Amino acid sequence: MYDGQWREWKPYVSPWDPCPPIRVKWYVVPPNQYIPFQPMNLPQFPLDEALRRGTLWPALYSPYPSRRAVKGG
Repeated sequence: MYDGQWREWKPYVSPWDPCPPIRVKWYVVPPNQYIPFQPMNLPQFPLDEALRRGTLWPALYSPYPSRRAVKGG
């Protein structure tokens, strides 16, 4: 599960934690964090596709997989 927008984080695991540890956690860095301003003449999705994806600009699109798809259930 690696994409340019996904990052991993390794939390501290206490030896006295009663729960089973989660050694690696994942989070998404949204693409708008890399674009400080909106440049002119950005390519655009067609209107129907923009409504499905939730953004007009492909540079700001970030797919968000469901947890069911990741776990396989």
